[in-house]
Amino acid sequence: MSEPEADAAFCPPRRAADYSQVRSIELDPAPMPADYRAAMKLAEKLAKEALGEHMLISWYDRDRDFESPQHSSECHQDSAVPGYVDYGLNHGARLKVDIGAGRFVFFFMPLEGL
Repeated sequence: MSEPEADAAFCPPRRAADYSQVRSIELDPAPMPADYRAAMKLAEKLAKEALGEHMLISWYDRDRDFESPQHSSECHQDSAVPGYVDYGLNHGARLKVDIGAGRFVFFFMPLEGL
């Protein structure tokens, strides 16, 4: 087996994120939230309505190109899925709130049943 073939044998193929367990709310409000704090306030309100008691798992702020968990996309540089998305989906997120077509994205998990 050649070296590229050997490397391919150990690397899983790229694939799209599995959102099958996640409800998605996409908003394009007018006026648009001025900043991350305003967007977070709106997302928290929606999460409370949809999930009751909840916890923010991960998020992205395109204005500042900042994500949480911080640096989670560093190991996803060539991936089809950003690190904050992968982290949220693999840590119990059941709600995604996307404000402004990716400008602010939040992943929440319910606390009930934990």
